[in-house]
Amino acid sequence: MSLLAPQPSAARAAGILRDVFGAIPAPFAFRLWDGQEVRLDAGQPVCTVVIKAPETFLRLIRDPAPYNFAEAYVESAIDLEGDLFAAMSVANVVEELRVPLLTRARILLSLWKG
Repeated sequence: MSLLAPQPSAARAAGILRDVFGAIPAPFAFRLWDGQEVRLDAGQPVCTVVIKAPETFLRLIRDPAPYNFAEAYVESAIDLEGDLFAAMSVANVVEELRVPLLTRARILLSLWKG
């Protein structure tokens, strides 16, 4: 177990994404580095965030602000597929997202579990 660089499994990352973004009322999805798709709504996703590496996931989950997603996109650490205008409306909702401190601590500690 490394305290400096956790390596979450794609399955654990999928659970964390559902915990953090699951309440957002928008049909969007994530695709993880192993190809697994994580849909956050029952409908067809209007956009999909493609996370290319576990390190990018860790960076984004530590601070899931739209600015950090934009920065990762510019750096080609993530891709956006689908309707980019819809992605912007999702970003507006994410801007209001507040993850309670206790939940954030639980999620960060769970990263070392797999």
